[in-house]
Amino acid sequence: MTSYSMIKIGNDYVVQANDKCILKVGSRRKAAQLISEATDLLNALAAVESPGIAPEAPSLPRETPELP
Repeated sequence: MTSYSMIKIGNDYVVQANDKCILKVGSRRKAAQLISEATDLLNALAAVESPGIAPEAPSLPRETPELP
């Protein structure tokens, strides 16, 4: 799992993921909001089960269209 943090550099805040700088924003509130949203998205991805490989054949048979 990715750990997020923020550090202040000058007048800006830098968002880090696993000690790697990934984003620079102007406010602490925006940095905290982005960390929260990223964590929520990653948690939602973990909860979704990925389907198996899709079959090559279509799921519904298709009729050949009639041309005038």
